[in-house]
Formats: sequence, C-alpha cells, structure tokens
Amino acid sequence: MKVVDFRSDTVTEPTQEMREAMSRAEVGDDVYGDDPTVNKLQEMAAAITGKEAAIFVPTGTMGNQASIMAQTRPGDEIIVGAKSHVYINEGGAPARFSGVSCALVNNPGDKITPEDIHGLVRASGNPHYPRTSMVCLENALGNGDVVSVDEMKALYRAAKEHYLRVHLDGARLFNAATALGVDAKDITDNTDTVSFCLSKGLCAPAGSMICGPKDFVAEALRCRKALGGGMRQAGVLAACGIISLETMTKRLGEDHANARLLGELLAAIPGVTVPFEQIRINMVFWRISAANFDNKAFAAAMLQKGFKIVAPNAGSFRMITHNGVTRADVVAFVEAFKEYLQKM
Repeated sequence: MKVVDFRSDTVTEPTQEMREAMSRAEVGDDVYGDDPTVNKLQEMAAAITGKEAAIFVPTGTMGNQASIMAQTRPGDEIIVGAKSHVYINEGGAPARFSGVSCALVNNPGDKITPEDIHGLVRASGNPHYPRTSMVCLENALGNGDVVSVDEMKALYRAAKEHYLRVHLDGARLFNAATALGVDAKDITDNTDTVSFCLSKGLCAPAGSMICGPKDFVAEALRCRKALGGGMRQAGVLAACGIISLETMTKRLGEDHANARLLGELLAAIPGVTVPFEQIRINMVFWRISAANFDNKAFAAAMLQKGFKIVAPNAGSFRMITHNGVTRADVVAFVEAFKEYLQKM
C-alpha cells in the first residue's frame, strides 16, 4: 500500500537524478577543503543568496547555531521569536553552545517588527545588562506565513540602527521566495548571514548551507568543526544539494498549490476551520470542532488508509505538502477524512 506522508517536507526522498548523481560524484576531503562537489555547491549557494561565501553543514540546526556562535560572545543576548525554530526546536543550543540568552518576541502571527527591535535592545554601557548583539529572523515562518521584502528591509534598517547582526533562519527560504514571487537574493539582501535547508522540500537526503561574508564563513567553519560538522567525502551529499538548487527550487509552486487545495477541501467539511491567511507556502493548519473527536484515533485510522499525519495533543493539525504528495493524494485524503466522520 502506498503511504502518503503529510507530517513534514523533511520526509522527501532523493530523486532518481539525485541517486545517480551521488553514484558518480567526484569527492575529496571536505575538512581539507578539497571536495570539488562540495566546493561547487558552496559557490552556488553564495551566488544564489548574494553572499561572499558559503559552507555546507549537516543540518539546519547546525547552520543556525554555527551562525550564532560565530557572531556573538558568551553573555550576549539575541532577539528571537518566541515560537522560532532557533528558540523552541534546537535543544536550547544558543545557551548551551554560544552562552547567549534570548530576548523573546511573542506577537500574534509570530512576526518580529522594527518596534520590537527598538524596544528590546539593551542600553549600551550598563553593566547590569547583557549586550544585545544579534537579531534572528525566520522566513518562511514556522506557521506557514512569509515576511515580505519590504518588511525584511525595515527590520534590517532597525537592526543596523543599533549595530546588530541579522541572521536569517531560511530553512524554507525558497518557499518564501516562491510565495512572494521574488528571487531568494531579494530576501537575503536584507540579512548579514543566512542558513537554508536542502532537505526540507528540496529532496536532498541531508544538509544545509550557511552563507555570508568571507570572514564570517571562516569563523563559522571553526564553529562547524567544534560542533562536529566536518563530513570528509561530503560530495556524495553535496551532489544532491546541487540538484536541489538547480531543479527542486523551481517546482515549489506545485506544493503551494496543493496546500491551497487541501485547505479549500478541508474548509468545506462541517466543523473544520482553516486559517487561509496562513497558507502562503506548503503548510496547512486546521482544527475540528466535532464532538468526541479523538486526534490520535483519527491519525491511526488515517494511517490504516495510507496517510501519515501528526496528531496534536491539542490545537491545530499541521499538514505539509511536498514532492511526495500529488494533487490526487490531497483529494484522496479529504475523501478518507469524510468517510471517517460519517462513521463516527
């Protein structure tokens, strides 16, 4: 039985083109800087983000944490979203590895504003306070929304008024660019550094990129080493990343269209609520008000029908479309959902 996995776009599998590229990838020892396939991927990533240089790291978490570590010092404070991946989903790494604390922004909609930056920057010269040194942004956001280029510009200006570094967690950078109808560089022009994932929706089996000025990348390389990110003959993985950038970034609109279709079909089911304003990329959040509806029982029943979803203990379901989910899969899931409700 075919299983359609709506849990995340991290479940995407390498394409046949990627598997063939892995088998013939020219490799070397990347820790010595002599893996030609990694070097090519790094040059591509720097160019596509408009930065001077880039390095390949195993994971998005390492990309963010090496970026923070390279641009702060212990005792600093960074401004982050209260629901951001950097703060919620990276194991307390800013404190653990960089020794920095977080000044949290907790706005409806999860966006950081210039006013937040102005309000949270600590007064300089006061020994009672930590030193504010960085703003960490997300685009796309974890709630499925995106930050416009104009918003990014305003945030960057606000940060620079206080001489702060600006790092972008761009795990789904290309989803954001697709949703906004702009190049990725239009977004990253308003950052000092950026990390983005090759394995979220872009089908690479692993890997993320860190991009920024040459001196930053040199320091981030030291941080990658300290975090255990040297992967030796990493060209086997980088070969997939090259295809991610050349090919898979160009098909993300299909995932977005499938997400909108999923949202529309779900919203037509009595008792289901879908916040359409958040369907900007490939994420759909929804909740149901049906009496005695058991989230875990529903997820188990859907798995029996060939659909994997995450059952929240409370609140909204989150479903994500990707290269492994077709329009027909979306329709089939909604039909299975309707059948389940009829049997309740």
